[in-house]
Amino acid sequence: MDQNVFDDPRITAVGLLVEAHAGLSARFAAQLEEHGLSAVEFEVLTRLARSPGRQLRMTDLAAQTSLSTSGVTRVVDRMERDGLIRRRACPSDRRSSYAVVTAAGLARLDEILPGHLRIIEQWFTGQLEPAALAALLDGLRRVRDAVHPGATAGSTSTAPTDEATAAGC
Repeated sequence: MDQNVFDDPRITAVGLLVEAHAGLSARFAAQLEEHGLSAVEFEVLTRLARSPGRQLRMTDLAAQTSLSTSGVTRVVDRMERDGLIRRRACPSDRRSSYAVVTAAGLARLDEILPGHLRIIEQWFTGQLEPAALAALLDGLRRVRDAVHPGATAGSTSTAPTDEATAAGC
């Protein structure tokens, strides 16, 4: 095998991405553990809080988190028992329901976010000049959209109102 293949910048790019992700994930996990949340639970809370109406259809939540529908159901069950989110049924379509962040879930995020943002600033965004960060964000969005096209499912439409829900979710 040609030794130069290991010097390929594509291998370097993926390797650096994996190493950066692993390092950040370890720092996030330690901080989230202090608050009694897993990384998946934090992601669910954050995605719901950032979505229109602070809610997502369960299928969209599964698509955004790359969890299976049964995996999302298990996480939502656990978080619902803890009072962090609740389900809202769609009265016109029994197959569809929404996960909605609760006041307790938002309060938990308020506790976590200052420390989380400090970690992001110290170990990620603070390492880059503004132009480099903007270019990185653009590149990451392009890659994300290519490899995970469902990553923003349900996040750009307006949240259903009670009237819209009655009309068909």
